[in-house]
Amino acid sequence: MNRFQDQVVLITGAAGGLGQEAARQFAAQGARLALTDVHADSLQTVAQALADAGTDVYWLAGDVRQEDQVKGFIDGCIAHYGRLDAAINNAGVDPDHHLMADIPLEDFQRTMDINVKGVFLCMKYQIPHMLNQGGGAICNIASVAGVGGAPYMSAYAASKHAVIGLTKSAAYEYGTRGIRINAVCPFITKTEMFEQTLRTMPDRELAEKKLTWSAALKRAAEPAEIVQGMLFACDKNNSYMTGHELVIDGGMTAI
Repeated sequence: MNRFQDQVVLITGAAGGLGQEAARQFAAQGARLALTDVHADSLQTVAQALADAGTDVYWLAGDVRQEDQVKGFIDGCIAHYGRLDAAINNAGVDPDHHLMADIPLEDFQRTMDINVKGVFLCMKYQIPHMLNQGGGAICNIASVAGVGGAPYMSAYAASKHAVIGLTKSAAYEYGTRGIRINAVCPFITKTEMFEQTLRTMPDRELAEKKLTWSAALKRAAEPAEIVQGMLFACDKNNSYMTGHELVIDGGMTAI
């Protein structure tokens, strides 16, 4: 039986690598989808492909930094479906890598606005609807950089630590009211964001080996592998896990 049959699953950043894969896998498990992304054309392409395959899809382009757009999208989801069973707050950005003192202030601010403010706003408007219907599940996408340091990525690491802080705090606040809130923390994953990094390197193959050497599996994750954590976090049968950072890092933090 499909694990998410007729459940309404909201996904932000749905036009990106992880977001697209999450949409495909939740759809394959019977979910009805509410999708958003700042890139309207790419989002429409993703949504249309899913709809053509028989998935019920509501989509609206928007910027998670803008409160009115976040509220409008979530209210639109409720107006369309009447409920919200699970939310994947996935929209995020990885800025250029620098030593901390060399990070441009605008890069730091943009990273915090998208990665932290965006997750905050999404939860702010998702939670009341879940309370009204008696519960739900939220999965915030953090990073292994949110559970430890990340040299040359301090702005990104700070933002993902903040996502985990929001996750744990909200999980405790709403734990007795039927809402489970967890975070998935991936290692390097083969998405367009990683491709952008590799394209700046003179030797792509060597660069990928160096970037992934710290993982026990000695490779980057496939998006489908990370989405398994999202499915687990949102599964109603996974009813006792909340406030948890689910690290999916190929063994990077094993030692």
